[in-house]
Amino acid sequence: MPRTRRVIIVLFPDVDLLDVTGPAEVFALANRETGGRAGYRVELAAPAPGPVTTAAGIRLVADLSFAEVAGAVDTLLVPGAVDVHPDGEIRARVDPDVVTWLEEAAPQARRVASVCAGAHLLAAARLLDGRTATTHWSTAAQLAAEHPEVTVDPDPIFIRSGRVWTGAGISACMDLALALVAEDLGEETALAVARHLVMYLKRQGGQSQFSVPLSKPAASRRDIDDLRMHIADHLDGDLSAAALAARMNLSERHFARVFRQETGTTPASYVEAARVESARRLLEGTDHTLERVAATSGLGSVETLHRAFRHQLNTTPAAYRRRFRTTT
Repeated sequence: MPRTRRVIIVLFPDVDLLDVTGPAEVFALANRETGGRAGYRVELAAPAPGPVTTAAGIRLVADLSFAEVAGAVDTLLVPGAVDVHPDGEIRARVDPDVVTWLEEAAPQARRVASVCAGAHLLAAARLLDGRTATTHWSTAAQLAAEHPEVTVDPDPIFIRSGRVWTGAGISACMDLALALVAEDLGEETALAVARHLVMYLKRQGGQSQFSVPLSKPAASRRDIDDLRMHIADHLDGDLSAAALAARMNLSERHFARVFRQETGTTPASYVEAARVESARRLLEGTDHTLERVAATSGLGSVETLHRAFRHQLNTTPAAYRRRFRTTT
């Protein structure tokens, strides 16, 4: 008989729809991929049984009330919800009924995972104390301010800290669920599920929520934003600090100071990150040799490609390609 892995997904009013349905679909496909041997049984639990209206306006039906959740729980998955204020500020919603129930129920589950702003619910239930966690980038500052006992890292797709997992938002719920499947059933099954989902790439936890151009907010200076676009379009060109400063009609020293002020990093670090991102895409989706990848991405030589990957991703180009290759 296949092992039963009971997954309880929390529902509450205005919860993000994809936070619930995305992981549920991953677990269902894992069952299909293994002929049912995965044994995932997904149940939806809410403060009261019955329909719950999500933020998308679509209603989901809770199978159980919190009080009716009895017996062993393999995975307790907590999605999130946000409120958008009139001034445009986004704040994570912390449902007190969910927090109260989590304080009692979470310690009994084999593992606990949050999706997106669900990390705020785990933090309010003191489940993230002393841990490193992530959440959607738009509420990361709120999480850090309200819970100084939690080390908040807004960059990764997901973070595992012992039996507690936290995921970024919103489509990253699929990456986190795939990681849970990989832990249970192995990488091959998780990758097979990713193929069924036609996901471009099954990302590992250490990968950033953003591409390099999106990872920095818009600069206050239009010329710096224009320069960032120039860098993205000319990765195989001369992007030395001297060349970029000349393009801006600034001295090299003044340019370096302005660029760091606007982007939070040095020109050299920014260019390297952009070139590594280009190399990653080539390794994921082409059969190009490492020599060609290095040349096309502007890193020049295989030696420089290796050094940049070690610096940016703590891995090698070959290892990265084996893990994330999307071509057949």
